[in-house]
Amino acid sequence: MIPIQIAKAADPVEALLEAGLRNLWYPICPSSFVQEQPVSLRRLGRKIALWRDARGTLHALEDHCPHRGAPLSQGVILGDRLACPYHGVQVRCDGVVTKVPGSPGCKLEGSRAALSFHVQERHGAVFLFNSDTHVDTPPPLLLPEELEGAEWSNFLCYVEWKGDHRYVADNVMDPMHGTFLHKQSHSMAEGESEAQFQIRATDTGFVFEKTGQKGVNFDWTEWGSTNIHWMRLAIPYPKTGGPGGSFSIVGCYTPIGPNMTAVFFWRCRKVSGWLRDTWRFLYRNRLEARHWHVLEQDRVMLEAMEPDANQREHLYAHDVGIVRLRRQMKQLAKEQLEAQAAAKVAA
Repeated sequence: MIPIQIAKAADPVEALLEAGLRNLWYPICPSSFVQEQPVSLRRLGRKIALWRDARGTLHALEDHCPHRGAPLSQGVILGDRLACPYHGVQVRCDGVVTKVPGSPGCKLEGSRAALSFHVQERHGAVFLFNSDTHVDTPPPLLLPEELEGAEWSNFLCYVEWKGDHRYVADNVMDPMHGTFLHKQSHSMAEGESEAQFQIRATDTGFVFEKTGQKGVNFDWTEWGSTNIHWMRLAIPYPKTGGPGGSFSIVGCYTPIGPNMTAVFFWRCRKVSGWLRDTWRFLYRNRLEARHWHVLEQDRVMLEAMEPDANQREHLYAHDVGIVRLRRQMKQLAKEQLEAQAAAKVAA
């Protein structure tokens, strides 16, 4: 088992939440990050080596040679293997050491001594299954219909923000901030500045929504768990926004470190045929800049917040969704820690 590399907090639940829950799929980078050479990324309390073989298939190992801990990402690609630059030890994509040039036949050869990860490329991003041990077959990566449906089109927006990934999730689980922070936006200038909210359970999570206003502004947020945690929302577009009805956003937020987050927003519209082409052209040439402006407003606000801001809050009714999300995540962290402790006892 690989140690979680975070934890200034004494509370193990907080430490796990800061690093990211285990045994889930996470997006870790855009596909374009991995080209001809191996890449090293810090994500989820780990250092991960990514590379492509001659066919372009993506592989991932912990960026730690099982011999002496040198970075495999600085080595040579040998198809589905990496050769460590320090002593030439070759590690296959499943974590098995296939060759030790300096000591042929030693015990390290043939052992599954490196931690491997399952990876998939979908919708312009690399997804990694964040397991603590070797998993032969991970659970399926299930994404919302806005990304998987044939009638939907999307663009990936990727940014890295200075701050805890939970602040990003809190921001998305807060529809009211759109009324104030983004009030000059062409898509969030309408609607009431006061609202009542309710929580509605779903098969995969819950929806936090305004009770008296629908289809006007940023009026609801959904959190879902389908072997990956995601959030989604919809923002009505004016007629000048082109075809496709409301503009939908699917988001995932992956911790890079204690104070850095990889933020993934897929901007989606339900369009097909020539309407799809029209919307994609309009988005690239007119609408995208406006959405980046809105995202920049969020970044500036979140990066200016103190790391302990969520320890000194005075919450009110509009924050019930945030409270529900935080409780949900803490419960999942407790369950993972209990399962880990039980596994140790059994071993």
